[in-house]
Amino acid sequence: MKIFALKTVLAGLMAATTLGAAPAFAEKTKFEFWYGLSGDLGERVQDACKKFNDSQADYEIVCTSQNAYDATLQNTIAAYRAKKQPAITQIYDAGTLDLMLSGAFIPAKKLMADNGYKIDWNNYFGGIANYYATAGGELQSFPFNSSTAMFYYNETAFEKAGITFKPETWEQVEEAARKLKAAGYECPLGFNFDTWAIMEQFSAIHNQPLATKANGYQGLDAEVVFNKTKFVDHVKFFKKMQDEKLFVVKTKQLGMDIVPAFTSQTCQMMQTSVADHGTVGKTLPEGVKWQATMLPVWKGTERKNSLVGGASLWVMAGRPDAEYKGAAAFLNFIGQPDMVQWWSTVTGYIPVTKTGFDAMKANGFYDKAPYKGRELAIASLTYTPTSENTRGIRLGGFTQIRKEVGTALEAIFMQNADVQKELDQAAERSNAVLRRFEKTYAGQKLN
Repeated sequence: MKIFALKTVLAGLMAATTLGAAPAFAEKTKFEFWYGLSGDLGERVQDACKKFNDSQADYEIVCTSQNAYDATLQNTIAAYRAKKQPAITQIYDAGTLDLMLSGAFIPAKKLMADNGYKIDWNNYFGGIANYYATAGGELQSFPFNSSTAMFYYNETAFEKAGITFKPETWEQVEEAARKLKAAGYECPLGFNFDTWAIMEQFSAIHNQPLATKANGYQGLDAEVVFNKTKFVDHVKFFKKMQDEKLFVVKTKQLGMDIVPAFTSQTCQMMQTSVADHGTVGKTLPEGVKWQATMLPVWKGTERKNSLVGGASLWVMAGRPDAEYKGAAAFLNFIGQPDMVQWWSTVTGYIPVTKTGFDAMKANGFYDKAPYKGRELAIASLTYTPTSENTRGIRLGGFTQIRKEVGTALEAIFMQNADVQKELDQAAERSNAVLRRFEKTYAGQKLN
């Protein structure tokens, strides 16, 4: 999944409250923030940390990349057991239930209330907040670098191939792919085995369950059902397109993943995170026209809201009270309107609050050429109110489940394995993961 940095976190959400003057010459309170981003996005996190440290004299945040989302989750758990945990840690969507059931955190509402901040928690977009909230709707962590999947296409290549429509359905994607191929383009659409867009986002916007029990929100005894839904037919479609050399596998292991394949104009279409919007804009040669739009749906589908991706910030239990004051100040700082717009500008992430988004629209942010189209990510996330199939995914060991499905997709597309058989086996392995997780947390209830 796409992984994806800091965000328009509390966009216009947090009203700053004076916490009281620090004693003269008092030593700054240091506290740690671990994050999973690297490369350009990781550097932008460091920029945000520096901005906070330069803005005040009471606290010093020490920000350290763990280089990957899964490593951040594993390292945070190990550090907590050793009583060396950071004050703040960035945990990606797939690790939400692991943190929630651990009890090793300070709930978002408690942290801010204890430190004098009054927050309108209803200001968060529901499609974002619900992923990180209890079944009762109470946020446990702070939505951070939020994103959703989008469909990108090379408009210049479309014009050369005589394509005059925006691909809004998969039938239109197929039509565009055939015209691109006929025009001499060897890779009309590039794809990889990341389940985030091809399975999770697809299932949500087509109102298809990934698992029973409202995708896990109603109990740890959920079972996956992705091998019994429209997702199976979708994979079969991709396989047919691959066999006709209209869709082409592009992965790091094969030398080029989908984003560089698109920005090098090797492939003319892809589905990936809105967080890649900035990279695409900076990397495509000047003069090449391109667009990003909402993910296609199958013709006749009543589109539903897409899922939020990225990560949220968890404040870990067991740290000194002084560090919590610093953590609350940092979370408030990055939620101010100027920081919200700065973050969206230098990345591709979206504002997580209604007031943040409205402020950016009002000052014309989305009318500027480099950022035009990013507002469609919000439109996708808020297309309908969230439902049992579109609220999010609350499955234990979901990182491993993603790997099981990814392994099945690799077998299908690289070894010509049978689609239904591979997805059935992936489901069986995934349910074994769920049963182990359920046993680990036996007796615990989801709130």
